[in-house]
Amino acid sequence: MEKLLNKAITEINGYKDEIIDKLVEFSKTDLILFWDRKTDLYLLQEKEWRPILTWVEKELNVELKISNNLDVPENVGLQEALRKILFNMSDKELVCCYAAALNMRSVLLALAFVNRKLKAEDVWKLSYLEELWQNNLWGVDEEANAKRLERSRELKDIESYLLK
Repeated sequence: MEKLLNKAITEINGYKDEIIDKLVEFSKTDLILFWDRKTDLYLLQEKEWRPILTWVEKELNVELKISNNLDVPENVGLQEALRKILFNMSDKELVCCYAAALNMRSVLLALAFVNRKLKAEDVWKLSYLEELWQNNLWGVDEEANAKRLERSRELKDIESYLLK
């Protein structure tokens, strides 16, 4: 993973705007903007995700709306504010944010991670909150669990690289 991140940093020149555009577009359907409908999972999302959304709102000076269905919430100002903060990141931070966002399906969690508001283990749990909750109800799917554990290792590698 470290070699891949090093390579990405050396190749970022000329692609920074494209990477930022992809992250901004991805943020429209960010994982932590889509919540369950008033169930135990919703209460867990409220407990675990709300503090992150509150931090993002404060950090970006925006008000975030969530969705309880497949409708994409219109978060006015999010993309513009996100673009600005991503543009001001170092190349290393931007590459780590991009890698983490793809890993977790969440630009907002990746932003908190790169800004050291969350550690790899914590951000991993938040990104797989629904799957881990379902495991408690229905049991563990070993194949899906193996993929989650691999993503956990990748996040720890990204964290180690970011902290160097």
